[in-house]
Amino acid sequence: MPALSSVVIAVIVAAVVAAGAERIRDCLGLVAVAVILHNLAGFVLGYGAGRIFRMDAAKCRTIAVEVGMQNSGLAVSLATTHFAVFPLAAVPGALFSVWHNLSGALFAAWCSRNHAKK
Repeated sequence: MPALSSVVIAVIVAAVVAAGAERIRDCLGLVAVAVILHNLAGFVLGYGAGRIFRMDAAKCRTIAVEVGMQNSGLAVSLATTHFAVFPLAAVPGALFSVWHNLSGALFAAWCSRNHAKK
C-alpha cells in the first residue's frame, strides 16, 4: 500500500501543478516558505508539547511526527472540492505532499542519530 499511496499522491500533485503551472510560478517562493515554516512549527511544537508534559524522548518524537506530518492528500482534496473557483488553493497541499516526505525523512534521520548517541 505505501507504493500505491505514493503514486496516488504523485498523481494528485501533478494534476494540481498542471492546472495552474504559470500562476504557481508567481507564488511558489512565498508558498514554499509558508509550507516549510508550518511543517517546522509542527515538529517543534509537537516535540515541545511532549516535553511540557514531561514525556520521554520517544513519545516527544512521536508527537512531533504526528503534528508535523499532516495529511496533504486530504488538504488537496478539500481545497479542490470546496474552493474549486480558486484552483491555486490546492497548491500549498500539493507542495506539502512533496516537502513533508523530505522533512520527515530528515527528522527521522536526525532522531536516529541523536537517539543512538544516548
